[in-house]
Amino acid sequence: MSTTWDFLQRIFLVAGGLGLFLYGMTMMSDGLQNMSGDRMRKILERATNNPVVGVLVGAFVTAIIQSSSATTVMLVGFVNAGLMNLTQAIGVIMGANIGTTVTALLISFKIDDIAPLLIFLGLIPYLFFKKNSVKNTGFIVMGLGILFFGIKVMGDPLKAFAAQPGFQAMLTMFENPVLALLAGAVFTGIIQSSSATTGIIVAMYLGGVDIPFVTAVYIIMGCNIGTCVTALIASIPANRESKRAALAHFMFNVFGSVLFGTLFAIFPGALSWIQRVWPEGARQVAMFHIFFNTATTVIVIWFVKPYAHLIQKMLPERKGEVSTEKRLIYLDASIMKTPTLAVPQAHRELCRMGRMAEDNLRLALDAFYEQDASKAAAVVEVEDTINFLNHQITAWLVRFRGLSLSPPDLERLGMMLHAVSDIERLGDHAENVTEYVRALTEQNAKISPEAMAELKTLSDAAMEVIALALDVFDTRDEFRLPLIDPLENRVDDLTGQAIENHIRRLKDEVCDPRGGVVFTDMVIDLERCADHATNIAYAILGEAVWDPNRHAFLKVEG
Repeated sequence: MSTTWDFLQRIFLVAGGLGLFLYGMTMMSDGLQNMSGDRMRKILERATNNPVVGVLVGAFVTAIIQSSSATTVMLVGFVNAGLMNLTQAIGVIMGANIGTTVTALLISFKIDDIAPLLIFLGLIPYLFFKKNSVKNTGFIVMGLGILFFGIKVMGDPLKAFAAQPGFQAMLTMFENPVLALLAGAVFTGIIQSSSATTGIIVAMYLGGVDIPFVTAVYIIMGCNIGTCVTALIASIPANRESKRAALAHFMFNVFGSVLFGTLFAIFPGALSWIQRVWPEGARQVAMFHIFFNTATTVIVIWFVKPYAHLIQKMLPERKGEVSTEKRLIYLDASIMKTPTLAVPQAHRELCRMGRMAEDNLRLALDAFYEQDASKAAAVVEVEDTINFLNHQITAWLVRFRGLSLSPPDLERLGMMLHAVSDIERLGDHAENVTEYVRALTEQNAKISPEAMAELKTLSDAAMEVIALALDVFDTRDEFRLPLIDPLENRVDDLTGQAIENHIRRLKDEVCDPRGGVVFTDMVIDLERCADHATNIAYAILGEAVWDPNRHAFLKVEG
């Protein structure tokens, strides 16, 4: 009975230690992303067409945020948004594979004896300081301590298991390179972290489990394939170019694993130099991880452009792919795992919705001036998509409020919550315009040429405001905000003049009353469209209050 209980206790300790290890790693990654994620994101956005620079950028960013999955998901988002091309993304992906090796190297330095001290030292700033940077630093240190404490908890039970014949038989089974490769790929695909898988292998060595080095090598190569799952999932709702970036990541890791896996199978002695230089098993695993990813990068970096061309051939463009599909392109559940992506991806989705609303309003105006019922019907279909995006984006913005975001990102969330309703209202006004098309046709109403010319001038002015406002919102360029007011004032002046002229025509009885109603409604809709556009532009100021005189959200001073 006692033997059974001892066995169960060891299982509980290993499971609990593994849980602490993975939780500590997650805490470290989250803390690092919260502290530096926004800056790392900006560095990624500035990656150049030089593959070597891309590799360095990818390695640096991933080493800082400790998550190649987060880096590759960011890349998928950037490629999807057109901020990065496939060639740039491939270079950064290769660098991310190198940067992710830092985790295993850090764990290989056996410092689990001071793990409780690290937890205590991290807890103090996390609990008793209000400044986010200090709290995040404490969170990182606490995560590091919990990680090593998990290794310490697993230590003795793992040594006991290592002496069991059944455990040794299982290790013997994984001496088959193919099984070891598959085990690494499957396990990493499930937990979506190659750093965690490699870290567990290192932790097992530190715990006294004598895994054959060759077996560990194939598991590590397999985990490089499994880590591609995150980016592949993130690319499913994205555009063709983003799918290519995710495929490039997958193919790159498969190539490295097949190449070196075959090489080591034919020449097993090729690994002996690592074992001679680093006698400790844990350090051997960490150093092989670095060697493997670096060597694969050195081989492929000379062929980045042909490689990108191959990926494009594997995933050619499809005719008819449009951005007006009734689905989210930039937002999905995977973003909740990488909070630094939440705000920029939501911003891109909102900008997509804005451009869709602008194009739909333009199409509605064409339908009105051309009296084209088919164009009016197309407007109604797109408006349904805009309403869908409004509800979905708003729901995501509310969910993002619960994430650990930096103050600037939280302020941007508030800005987007202001803007999304104004963008949706542009879509509503486009639908109103299509109703006027039907009203003129069904009632056989007429609008005089003079009135129609006034509407055309007013609609051109309103569309000019909308185009500029959406561009200001997209680029978040506050320096162009002063350009909005004169355009919006011109719309107000044209609106006032159109109403005066309409009253004059009514008095002179040269206006069809039924057409006059449509004319008045059109003028009001166009003037309100300009107001909503102004709101959208001024929303970039962040925390704002409504100014009824300006018809806009203005930043709170002081």
